[in-house]
Amino acid sequence: MGRSSGFIAAHATLGSGDVDLCLVPEVPIILDGPSGCLPHLWKRVKDKGYAVVVVAEGAGEELLGASTETDASGNKKLPQIGEHMKNVINEYFKDQGEEATVKYIDPSYMIRSVPANATDALYCMQLGQNAVHGTMAGYTGFSVGLCNNKMCLLPIPELVATSPRQMDPKGRTWERILAVTRQPNSRAFSRRSLAM
Repeated sequence: MGRSSGFIAAHATLGSGDVDLCLVPEVPIILDGPSGCLPHLWKRVKDKGYAVVVVAEGAGEELLGASTETDASGNKKLPQIGEHMKNVINEYFKDQGEEATVKYIDPSYMIRSVPANATDALYCMQLGQNAVHGTMAGYTGFSVGLCNNKMCLLPIPELVATSPRQMDPKGRTWERILAVTRQPNSRAFSRRSLAM
C-alpha cells in the first residue's frame, strides 16, 4: 500500500502523533546532511530515547533504483525500502558510536485485515445499494462514492483519468507532516516555487 503515493503513511502519521519521520514516494529521501533524515533521527533518539519511522511502500526509489521486475499481478516490484532503512539506521548509529535497536514491522496485512465496525458496515451497505440503484436505472461504466456527504454515481473514465493520485509535496498535508514530525524538509523550494 502506498505504491505511488504516501496518503496512507501521511494520514497514519498525522493520526498517531508519535511519529518522528515519515517517508513518502512524492518527496525524495535525503539520508545525510542538514536536510538528512538520519541526523534528525539521531537527535530525536537522543532527546526522547526512541524514534518512530513510517515509510510508504513506494518511497526511496531514488535511493535504491527502480526495478524492472513485475509481481504476479503485473505491478512493478518496489525496492525493499523498509529493510534498507533499518540497515542504514543501524549503520548510522554504529558510526556515531551508539547501538540502535531497530524494530521493523511491515503492516501490510494488518492494514488490510482490520475488522469492520458499524460505520464500515453501513458505508458498504450504502455503496452496494446505490450501485444496484444505478444499474437498475440503466447506468453502466460507473462506480459509487461518497462526495460531500452524499452518495454519488461516478463515471469510471473520470476516476481513472486522474490516477494514480499523488500527494502534493508542497501542499497542506505535507506541511502538516513536517510540523508534527519536526523532520527536515528534503523537498527543495526555489524562490519561484514559493511565489506560486
